[in-house]
Amino acid sequence: MTAGLAMKKAITRDDILPMESYAAERRELRRDLVEKKKFRRQEIGPVCTFYFENYQTMWAQVHEMLFIEKGGEEQIADELRAYNPLIPQGRELVATVMFEIDEPVRRRTFLSKLGGVEETAFFEVEGERIVGRPEDDVDRTTADGKASSVQFIHFHFTDDQVARFRTAGARVILGFDHPAYSHMTILPEEVRGALAQDFD
Repeated sequence: MTAGLAMKKAITRDDILPMESYAAERRELRRDLVEKKKFRRQEIGPVCTFYFENYQTMWAQVHEMLFIEKGGEEQIADELRAYNPLIPQGRELVATVMFEIDEPVRRRTFLSKLGGVEETAFFEVEGERIVGRPEDDVDRTTADGKASSVQFIHFHFTDDQVARFRTAGARVILGFDHPAYSHMTILPEEVRGALAQDFD
């Protein structure tokens, strides 16, 4: 997949490879994607990782779902509906956010205190805060205040914020402002530089 495809805003039916072609190229495509994703992930605190999505990561995810589930033509439209909303649209960054705790009882207890965490994710670019907006497909906090272990969060930037984000060496902070999980970190320069390419 060429670098220019990273800037596309939607996957179309024409972008989907025949499964026999994907199967033949799958190992090489997955190896290439691992390299591209190396600086598109950021750990926040002890149990959370942000995985920043773009056309390439979602193209790969759609193909993996089709390859594994073997739903054929009927499945394609469902996968495009599910994953196209997670492709950034020029003035945003989009992340799959995962809280990863292996032990089930500890995970349940932890998530039960984390309700609304998806509303508190933020970037801070040279001191100016950009609060994330959860993907609105479903409510990912239950009525009793338990958060989902997987969240999808959009961050919308102004032109000025994009310009500052793109500046080499800019101080960019990513984190949460939640009573039970108020962790944050300064993005490494390699991550800032990789994510800056998602903007038009």
